[in-house]
Amino acid sequence: MSEIIRKHTATRMSKIVEHNGTVYLCGQVGNVGDPVADQTRQCLAKIEALLAEANTDKTRILQCTIWLADMADFAEMNAVWDAWIPEGHAPARACGEAKLARSELLVEMIVTAAK
Repeated sequence: MSEIIRKHTATRMSKIVEHNGTVYLCGQVGNVGDPVADQTRQCLAKIEALLAEANTDKTRILQCTIWLADMADFAEMNAVWDAWIPEGHAPARACGEAKLARSELLVEMIVTAAK
């Protein structure tokens, strides 16, 4: 049986779960009330830090699911994403509109990466 490693575990979730060479991150959000570009940058910075803690990096991202509070912010979020993801390392990705946990949150990102 392969080991499951959970890091930063609270009542409802762990920020990082590692299993069989795969890293799963919980949803990352930015600062409440900031514009979508800033919230996107903050999400990506948190993702980078968590991946580093799991001994991997953004070039190893397999999949990213992005939730926007309003699809009108799609182009602005993508501009930040496109500048962040290294050329040739784009993961499988989906983006949709959803009501997020707080009305001031504009973007949430969920990542799965290889070790």
